[in-house]
Amino acid sequence: LLVDAMNVPVNLPQVKLNKGDAKSNSIAAASIVAKVFRDQLMDDYDRIYPQYCFHHNAGYGTKEHIEALKKYGPTPIHRKTFAPVSDFFE
Repeated sequence: LLVDAMNVPVNLPQVKLNKGDAKSNSIAAASIVAKVFRDQLMDDYDRIYPQYCFHHNAGYGTKEHIEALKKYGPTPIHRKTFAPVSDFFE
């Protein structure tokens, strides 16, 4: 299993490659598939949680998104370990 500088929690032999997307066509292709999937997922979440404007920020902490977090709090899809979301759980 070729992985991009991380450990995948499966019981398979793994080769971790730093900058794997530049060294392996399969890692590069998987990266593209993951990005397209994530972009679609964020568009779907935007329809469920329009106040967070996920279609504009893809989940990253833009000023608009941070203001929505302050006003509405985190959703079930927000990562609790990621600041500033983690601030709501302290």
